[in-house]
Parts: sequence; structure tokens; C-alpha cells
Amino acid sequence: MRITDIQRCEVRPGRLVEWTLSPATVAAAAGLPEDSRPPAYIQEAHIRTARSVRDGGLFVPTWLGTAFDLPGPADLGVLQEALRAWTVRHETLRSGFRWAGGEEDRLHRFTLDAGDVHLHRETVGDFVDAAALAGRLQDRFDAVADALRWPNLIYSAVVRPDSTSVYMAFDHSNVDAYSLHGIPAEIHELYTAGLQGRPAVVRTPPASYVDFCELERSDADRIDDRHDIVARWREFIRRCGGTLPGFPVGLGIEPGGPLPPQSMICEPLVDADAAAAFEAYCRPYGGSLVGLLAATGLIVHELGGQSVYRTVVPFHTRLKSRWSGSVGWFVGGAPIEVPVARTPDLPSALRAVRAELQASRPLARMPLARVLSLIGADFRPVSPDLYSIVSFVDARGIPGAGQWAGQKAYGLLRVSYGDQVCVWVNRLDDGLWLASRHPDTDTAAKNMRLYVERLRDLVLSPHT
Repeated sequence: MRITDIQRCEVRPGRLVEWTLSPATVAAAAGLPEDSRPPAYIQEAHIRTARSVRDGGLFVPTWLGTAFDLPGPADLGVLQEALRAWTVRHETLRSGFRWAGGEEDRLHRFTLDAGDVHLHRETVGDFVDAAALAGRLQDRFDAVADALRWPNLIYSAVVRPDSTSVYMAFDHSNVDAYSLHGIPAEIHELYTAGLQGRPAVVRTPPASYVDFCELERSDADRIDDRHDIVARWREFIRRCGGTLPGFPVGLGIEPGGPLPPQSMICEPLVDADAAAAFEAYCRPYGGSLVGLLAATGLIVHELGGQSVYRTVVPFHTRLKSRWSGSVGWFVGGAPIEVPVARTPDLPSALRAVRAELQASRPLARMPLARVLSLIGADFRPVSPDLYSIVSFVDARGIPGAGQWAGQKAYGLLRVSYGDQVCVWVNRLDDGLWLASRHPDTDTAAKNMRLYVERLRDLVLSPHT
């Protein structure tokens, strides 16, 4: 699905309805004992960063969401049950965190039983102005899907005579971008089955992300500061000047200054034929991800002059099939260093990136927050993004992908504040789609526009 923000996802007027977890569900959660399964390192780091930024006086929303259409004016009772059934399928959505009392600065988990999860529906009213409706949706998602509160999810529907648009928002601690891709098909099937009075045809309930958190954290806690993974990250950070890498072009921000507001780019990169040709060209080197990273290395060398392109490449950690349909935050990072001053063309850059990824990808299995704690590096959490990224997903094989265009399905990102550059490229049936958020400065806007144009040129160049 296309990645965008709430202002660009075809919001249309209609009657707004909202669902949150019911007061009875919230009350049941308040009395729960501690769940012994700990937060994932990435969850804990996210929540601690949100707290640190908030304590510094800045509210930085970090929710992710999805938007898609259902045909006709929805049966709200059936839709409510579909949303509830989907929520209880994914254990992380009925699990949250509290700070331990006293002086112990520790997060502990609580988890509701599926039977205690209920939704509360409220009809907000009719909206005739699309911009006002988008603003209302964003404001409510900011307030509810917040890292420092629970529940931190909210569902909405905009009902019209010809269609109903569904919007779902979650704090990032519960979902990654990949999790969003499976939601439209699952909700469509649950809703349609409810209308037809038949059992839903859905996959076996997926493995729990809460269980994954316990397993991953147990593995991570087995290493110490002498482990090879820690040594490699320590050396990478040293070569980055003692920090994690940003996007190596001018962004027009003041070092040590306040966190700047962000802007967003959302646009098609190339069409389906060009995407297929680029993938075919890059396949001997590892595929489109390698190609995009190689092209990025060449471009930032051209724009910024750095002799080495250093970045952290995001990889999913769904290493076993049982996690493939799970909702959660299954992401790790692998550090790479590409000597772009010695790779003057795309083929040489492709070879260099391939070698770096082969050597570094296993590092993504170890949570970076655990590694940083062992290094002892003082990364004061002042931004929700520790580093800049270039991410690639071929989404065409995800269940329901063929219906996304007709459903007006989007993955939603909140654009608020940040000093990093994040680039997401998705391969869809109609080609490559690019989304990026970056500091909202004239310098960053100019250089990111140059980056996107040069990236398009390089993606097209091998076969023109």
C-alpha cells in the first residue's frame, strides 16, 4: 500500500464515528497483575524516548495507522464486532505498560484476556469539509494513540451513502509499517463474514508479539560487552563520530538546537515496467534494496561530498513463519559503510553494498537498544528517530495487495518533529512509491528534492 500522511489519503466528507476500548475494558486493565513477559527492547526505548522528549517540553506524536474503504454505508454493529475480533487476535493490542512504583524506573507489562476486550462507539457528527475532517482525525489520533498512555489505539469510520472509510491508528510500540499492510484484508473478511452470517475465512490466529518480545529479550540478555556484535557496533559508531548516522546531506538544522518540525514527500517514483527492469538489473547483486542503497550512496556523495556513506538498514525480525501474520514491531538495524568515493558508478556501488549487507545483516537480529546499553554510549533520547533510514518493501505478495487500489488503502505516518531523514520505498503493482519525512527547512527541501530526482534517474538509467 502507499505510505502517506492523513492529509494525503483521500479523506472525504461524511459522518464520523469513533471506537476506543470501553470504560469497562480500561477498568479491567487497571486491576491486572504484572505480566512476566517484558517489553521488547525497541518498545522500552521508544517509550523512554517519548517520556524524555515530553519532559523536555515537546509533544511528538509517533503513531502509525491505516486507511481503507468498505463498500456502501457500513453496518456499524457488524463493523464494530469485526474491529473487536481483529483486535483480540493480536495480543499486543490488549497489552500495555506501566511504570513500577517507587524509585525503580522499570516498565512492567499487563495483558487483558480476550474476553475482557470491548469497544465503545461514539458518533461524533457530520463533516462537510475534508480538511476539517482530516484535522479532527489527526488531533484525536495524537491524543489517543500516544506512547505515554493506555489504551493507545483508536478506530474511526467516515460513513457515506456510497462508501465507508475506515481509519485505524496505533502508537508505534504496537505496530511496525509492515503490520499495517495486512489490516485491510483482515478487516474486510471479518466484516463481510459478519454481514453474510458466516464464519470468517482467516488464517489461524497469529503468534503473539508479546511472546516474541520475551524470546528476543531473553536472547539479547545473554550477550555482554565483549560480544562481537557489540564490538562491531562500537567501531561503527566511533567512525560515525560517536553517534549514529544521519542523512549525509545538508538539512539546514542547527546542531544541538530544538527539534525541528518535519515535512513530507509522497509520490510515485517509477512505473511498473521501470520497477521490474530495475529489479532485474539489481537481482545479481541482491535485488532492489541493494540497488536503492547503492543509488543513495552515489547521490549523497554527489550532494554532500562524503567519501563513505554510512547508514543503518532496517530489516524485519520475523525470522520464523509463525510471526509472518503477527502485528507488532519486528524491526532491527544493520550498519553498513559504503566507500562511495571509490565506487564511481552504479555497478561498483552495487557490489560494495552487497558485500556490506552480507557481512552486517546478522547484526539486525540483536536489538540496538541492548547493544547501546552495553557500549555505554550516552545517546540522550531527544528525537524519536535515532538515525536516518532508507527502507524497501516489495508489498505485492501481501494478502489483499491486489485490492488496495480499489479500496483506497494507505499506510499512514504521523509527520511532526524530527531531525532525521526517513525514506520508505514500496513496490506495488503499479510501480515504486516513495514516501519520506525530513526537517521542514528550505535546505532540506531543496536537497531532498534533488535526492528524489536523482534517485529516479538512477533507477531508470540501467535500462534506458
